Amino acid sequence: MGRDTRHPTGPGRLAHWLPTLLVLVLVGAAFAAYRLDWGPRYLGWYGDEPTDDPAAIAPPVGLELPAWSPPALVAAPLPSSSSVDAAAVESALATGLRDKTLGRHVVAAVGDLGGDGPVWVHDDDRFLPASTTKLLTSTAALAALGPDARFTTRVVAGRSPREVVLVGGGDPYLSSKPLTVAEQATTYPERADVVTLARDTAVALAGRKRVRVVYDDSLFTGPTNNPKWRADYVPDDIVSPITALWVDRGASPTGYGRSDDPSLDAAKAFAAGLREAGITVVGEPTPGRAPEGAADLASAESAPVAHIVERLLDVSDNETAEVLAHQVGLAVSGDGSFAGGAAGVLGTLRSLGVETGDDVVHDGSGLSRFNRISPTTMLQVLQVAARDDHPELRPLVTGLPVAGFTGSLAGRFASADAVALGDVRAKTGTLSGVSSLAGIVTGRDGTQMVFVIAADQTRGAPEVEVEAALDSLAADLAGCRCGAG
Repeated sequence: MGRDTRHPTGPGRLAHWLPTLLVLVLVGAAFAAYRLDWGPRYLGWYGDEPTDDPAAIAPPVGLELPAWSPPALVAAPLPSSSSVDAAAVESALATGLRDKTLGRHVVAAVGDLGGDGPVWVHDDDRFLPASTTKLLTSTAALAALGPDARFTTRVVAGRSPREVVLVGGGDPYLSSKPLTVAEQATTYPERADVVTLARDTAVALAGRKRVRVVYDDSLFTGPTNNPKWRADYVPDDIVSPITALWVDRGASPTGYGRSDDPSLDAAKAFAAGLREAGITVVGEPTPGRAPEGAADLASAESAPVAHIVERLLDVSDNETAEVLAHQVGLAVSGDGSFAGGAAGVLGTLRSLGVETGDDVVHDGSGLSRFNRISPTTMLQVLQVAARDDHPELRPLVTGLPVAGFTGSLAGRFASADAVALGDVRAKTGTLSGVSSLAGIVTGRDGTQMVFVIAADQTRGAPEVEVEAALDSLAADLAGCRCGAG
């Protein structure tokens, strides 16, 4: 009987091809493990990770390497673009400026980083700047006070041997307690605190164990609530009352909201520190004035102005901006008030060559809806700060948030062209119905530009959509080949 060919009994096709299939599977798996990091992710194959900088590892014994010297240039570097093509800017921004989300009043201007004012303007009208006002305040503080200036909180002898006076020096970041070691590693800028100040005072009291605490916040004058702010800003804890003596930027010691009397709460924190240091404090701290020529018992210094400016720009710190404006007023005219600060800021900018024209400023933070700034003023502030002949203003540039990465721009630019990430550094400004962005951008061809874009009549449009429209315009500049010539 013949073999039934319908049911073969040999190894068959599967057995013939099985080794080949296995080899292919193994090769594919090895390739995937290499390309997709399956080993480190799922199998624990981490291998030998270097623990030293390769440059620090000595060569094998017997091998002598020749001394290294920088190679000669093979060609001269291309000159960087030093001017901006207005037509290219117009083309880059034309579509975005027509976005109806931005409302009825949109201001935009672009200039050369090394220039003096705009080379292209869309509506050369004054606008409500919101927090981009902080660019003006910070520049004036760096110029009038100096980047290395510090503010000193002092304790001096009172009018009797059993009285000490805590004197506010306008330190915006004075703290109610020392930072832990972990906090010191992550907090910028550094903070002085009233507990350490109290310990130093206890040592200086030289055996006196019973005192009364007086506090002096007279460095700043005028109201603590700006009359040009909305009436609910201070009562509703949107911003702290501005004084020359506070801790934790005027936050309430309860941990909720802001203090109604920051100076008193700072003095109470100091008195508590004295008690911890073994000093009996009689009664509650009371307001007063330090005697003329009183001897210093202890003092604490703030971070330098350069570091304070970088921090306030990065996170858009309203309270700190107001304190710096008051300090500018003191330095320029001896008037440490809201009015003195505003006048001091504009006067200092004019001394730097900035054309302030008909600009109106009522505060340091930009919370006032009565502020009005021209695009030229804003651009010139950025240009002056970036110039080589004003190195003291450099922290204005280094303090600007980076698109998509730091500070108030960390959560921005998510929907904008990715070319903007890292290439746009800018200060934000936001109030109800108002959004603005002003800073520095590097175009696709390396052209460095300053820009300001603001929309201050956006009522009804969602804030997040307005901000996204501004981000897209800044991204358009980052993607632009806007260099002239």
